[in-house]
Amino acid sequence: MSGEVGHFEIPADDTSRARKFYSSTFGWKMTEMPGMDYTMVSTGAADENGMPKAPGYIGGGIGKRGAELAHPVVTVIVDDINHAEKLIEKNGGKVIRKKQPIGDGSMGWTAYFKDSEGNIVGLYQLGTQMAGQ
Repeated sequence: MSGEVGHFEIPADDTSRARKFYSSTFGWKMTEMPGMDYTMVSTGAADENGMPKAPGYIGGGIGKRGAELAHPVVTVIVDDINHAEKLIEKNGGKVIRKKQPIGDGSMGWTAYFKDSEGNIVGLYQLGTQMAGQ
């Protein structure tokens, strides 16, 4: 699974307005995350964990516009964020937000980096809940 694009993020100044726009325009299913100004987005059929059921479908999120989320971001799934961060730095990129848990970490971990061209890209490592353990 490592290296696949598996998630996107859309920044919003008004997350409520953005949820309404994407839900009404494309029929995307929205799931607000308690205690966070973040909404998980299902763009197709998903299982009970929000993971895609069909090949080629990518889900995403809508979050408050900020430093890392100033523009749309694609997120790469990796087996080990710590290892990926080392490779990013070795190959000319820069980690701009180190590995941090999503909630208690059971959903996984995220990080952000700038690639060699200055683009901000996300990283995601599965947590035990998402891995079905």
